[in-house]
Amino acid sequence: MRSTIRRAAVAVVGAALLALTACGQSAAENPGQAQGGQAGEPGTLVFAAVPSEESTSLQQSYQTVISLLEKETGATVQFQNATDYAAVIEGMRAGKIDVAMFGPFSYVLAKNQDPGITPVAAMVDTKGAQPGYKSYGITKADSTINDLAGFAGHTVCFVDPASTSGYLYPTAGLMTAGVNPETGVKPTFAGGHDASVLAVASGQCDAGFSEDVMVDTQLIKSGQLKPGELKIVWKSDTIPGSPIAIASDVAPELRQKIVDTFTQEANVDYLTANGVCSSADQCKLGSDGAWGYVPVDDALYNGIRQVCDVTKAKSCTSLG
Repeated sequence: MRSTIRRAAVAVVGAALLALTACGQSAAENPGQAQGGQAGEPGTLVFAAVPSEESTSLQQSYQTVISLLEKETGATVQFQNATDYAAVIEGMRAGKIDVAMFGPFSYVLAKNQDPGITPVAAMVDTKGAQPGYKSYGITKADSTINDLAGFAGHTVCFVDPASTSGYLYPTAGLMTAGVNPETGVKPTFAGGHDASVLAVASGQCDAGFSEDVMVDTQLIKSGQLKPGELKIVWKSDTIPGSPIAIASDVAPELRQKIVDTFTQEANVDYLTANGVCSSADQCKLGSDGAWGYVPVDDALYNGIRQVCDVTKAKSCTSLG
């Protein structure tokens, strides 16, 4: 778990600006690099993601995709483990990031700031599946809280102001239950899905929210959470899957190579057929091992925009 649980007044944008100092120059800024350079000078492609749990192995979970991108584009992929969603949004807007894994909500926020940002793919666990997941409302197993109405007056862990399953959908859920998400609870931003879950398990928060996989499998597999330690008191509607998106200033030829890499090659079938993996079990796609990526477009995220329209959440227009 992160060392501290940040209160709701956390300076998210400030963290984003600090994170950008570590991003370096993107291919868009450097002459001779991938987006506008000379032949034989492929340069650097900056790929950013936000960890869903406190982990030093985020880059490892993307290593197969990184290797594919380097092979197909001829660029060196510089992976950025971003501090939060705001850092990725600001980094792409500022031309510091070329490709990013967004959360669905953070993608919509980024698209609002730069309409040229394009979603291209999202991960699925099994072939033929639709990209999507759910938000869970959770409490300790012995808690007297049994629904979202019961969150009223309690310390509640959210994940991040730009998190879809850790803030936006929970906000809508609370409002539907008659609870003001700002004044009806004592909100805390944990900073990560794992941190939110573990804060509830440890009693730092009376209740909280997280993506489904963190509660169902990831923290149990890692031994940080015991089966039955928490109870799920609310599940959201299905949320569209987290998209890989490309910055607006990536050159068309390079853009197409990135799209093709994710939608045609970054899946277990291709990787095993072409000898990249010796078997499906050996393929590493995502932290839990998934089948791969499928194409997505902007229309998939209209449901996020509808939730924003309903909730009128401040975070739908600003992270400040």
